[in-house]
Amino acid sequence: MADSKLQETVLEAIEMFRPQLQADGGDMEFVCIDENNAVHLNLVGACGSCPMAVMTLKMGIERYLKDACPDITEVIQDNAKSSEDMMGW
Repeated sequence: MADSKLQETVLEAIEMFRPQLQADGGDMEFVCIDENNAVHLNLVGACGSCPMAVMTLKMGIERYLKDACPDITEVIQDNAKSSEDMMGW
């Protein structure tokens, strides 16, 4: 369980990034921060089924959160489909 200060900083950073997802019809839901300081999110709306969701997650959200909160190790999409599902294979 992450300390409350870290979680507060992560939630503030998520709120700052959220409009970028909402502009494309998507959004994200915070799930938790695990014992390894990995942030767990669910991508919803257009982002939940987009084939570019992994790139958005890693190159966008994860980079932004790590800049805002250096203690964060990674961002994990809890509701991610497998890459084969996303590619239609």
